[in-house]
Amino acid sequence: MTIMNENSSELAYKISLCDFFRKLKFEKRNVLMDRVLNDRTRYVTVALENIYQPHNASAVLRSCDCFGVQDVHIIENAYQYELNPHVSLGAAQWLNLHRYNTLDNNTQECIAKLKSEGYRIVATTPGPEAVSIHDFDVNKGKFALFFGTEKFGLTPEAFAMADEFIRIPMYGFTESFNISVSVSLCLFHFTERIRVEKADWRLSDDEQTDIYLQWFRNTVTNSEMIERKFHSEYHSL
Repeated sequence: MTIMNENSSELAYKISLCDFFRKLKFEKRNVLMDRVLNDRTRYVTVALENIYQPHNASAVLRSCDCFGVQDVHIIENAYQYELNPHVSLGAAQWLNLHRYNTLDNNTQECIAKLKSEGYRIVATTPGPEAVSIHDFDVNKGKFALFFGTEKFGLTPEAFAMADEFIRIPMYGFTESFNISVSVSLCLFHFTERIRVEKADWRLSDDEQTDIYLQWFRNTVTNSEMIERKFHSEYHSL
């Protein structure tokens, strides 16, 4: 969630809350959070359609966190997205997970939302219509990488609504990589490229503020009590 449209009083409150949290005895945590936030991006995001194996679902989140991708969009048309905590190793608490599971057409809802936010919809496929990840233009604007199940890939609807198609070069007999491997290869390639080729891949200051608060709330014991204390003191001024 960004706060670009929030009024000045709401923004001032969040900045003050961040400052309050930072003054607590979490110096090492704050240094680490600041370093990670500085490398986070929303220029590239990941969308998963009907991923049903907990091992793969969890490995994808771990890769997104490791490569600095903040948002994961999860489409649950046929299967519920489940995590294996032994594989994800807590990665979910550092990410923004957007789940689409309330409509008959969750794929369309996800794509419409991403397009409204300015994302190019990029379908991953080994098919001949796809360009190599090496030839994909990262400078045309931010993009969402769509991945489907290992057995069936993306649905025809996802392909029909995609703007572009990419593939990972392969030189063996096997037709595709494991889904978690595909995500990792793509993210390693694209996050390295945008860091070299793009000047605006980082989060805005407002986005960093929101995410810092989210991380503090997710990871610090008694964060609700700490925040209530701040809220009371802030509004008594």
